[in-house]
Amino acid sequence: MQIRLESLLEGANRASGAVAVIDVFRAFTTGAVALANGAEKIIMVSSIQQALELRAAGIGQVCAGEAHSIKPPEFDYGNSPSEIEYVEFNGITLIQRTSAGTQGIVACRNADRLYATALVTARATARALASGNPATISLVAMGESGEERTDEDEMCAVYIRHLLQGRHGDPEAIRRVIQAGEAPARFLDPNRPDSPLADLAICLDIGRYDFAIRVRQEGPHLVARKEIPPAI
Repeated sequence: MQIRLESLLEGANRASGAVAVIDVFRAFTTGAVALANGAEKIIMVSSIQQALELRAAGIGQVCAGEAHSIKPPEFDYGNSPSEIEYVEFNGITLIQRTSAGTQGIVACRNADRLYATALVTARATARALASGNPATISLVAMGESGEERTDEDEMCAVYIRHLLQGRHGDPEAIRRVIQAGEAPARFLDPNRPDSPLADLAICLDIGRYDFAIRVRQEGPHLVARKEIPPAI
């Protein structure tokens, strides 16, 4: 098994085999919360206009995400896991657009299997990726807007690699490294109401969920659903 660490949109374009696209702050943490709270599926798109058109057509009921970290005014929710932590999405289809995570999903054209990943689903994603003994696994850290590497996504990729290689990893050490970096400052800034402090705790709750987020092409749409992976 070859494990490739990739980064940013270029890495998403190169990724092949079983692929995990990683966005910890905050797209795929938010997506995991929505699925845990009962959403049937998430349609992932690259543009705000696409999201709005799908909602208007009744293909999905709720738009969530951001542009430049800010919730588009027409969207129902932003890109905040704490905003939806207690929202019941029973049976609904959510449409998600973000500046990094969903762009990476759209860019992954060569994946045999595709997962949307964050630290909250990292352990389950490692099990899902390993199932079927793929020849190649690609771990794509999307970073800031798919253009600049970030500690949280790179560390998540390394953590999943450790798990795939049979090591336990050190979740507490990962949290310390991320919290010592630059990115968490946004959650402490009172002038950034788009990034509430409660998001940070959820995003760093490593292994919070026992499911991976599997993305498949369903007709014209990239659709994410919960997948319970086999035990290793």
